[in-house]
Amino acid sequence: MVSDDEVTRAGCRFFLAHGTVEMSRLAEDMCVSRATLYRITHSRDRLLGDVLWRLAERMLADARRECTATGAEGVLEVTRRFTERLLAAEPFRRFLTAEPEVAARVLMTGAGRVTERVVAAQHEIFREAGLPEATDDLAYLYVRIIESALYGELVDGRNADLALAERVLKEILRQLSHDPR
Repeated sequence: MVSDDEVTRAGCRFFLAHGTVEMSRLAEDMCVSRATLYRITHSRDRLLGDVLWRLAERMLADARRECTATGAEGVLEVTRRFTERLLAAEPFRRFLTAEPEVAARVLMTGAGRVTERVVAAQHEIFREAGLPEATDDLAYLYVRIIESALYGELVDGRNADLALAERVLKEILRQLSHDPR
């Protein structure tokens, strides 16, 4: 029997090689039927969400580990490091370009369960930074601002403006940390 984790790991390898996940080819690579693959994953969107989150989670962990600042500045540094890595990841960029509708659905709706995981991670980053008023709602807003900058091209053809997003996020964090600057 093939586990969900084994499918996700195989999906990550496939995604890194091809910038997508093709269920028929993945099933063939894993020596299982498509029916078995779907029985384990439930849908391609869910598998893509699991794959994208696993890969993003590693990038986020690296960004957190490399962070040198503390407090609100540390939160922004983690965000900056993570988004730079994400935008530089060639397989991810290929996916966004080749399958924009699927990417929007998987990344920004419940179909891929990516946003809920990113929001939980962001809330944890806020807590570690000592932002006492940081709630799940604030983490959700923070993530949506980042997503709008990252995925603006998917939604309405706008280029990513991470500098603008960072200025907005900095102001939100300044208000949270009660910094008068």
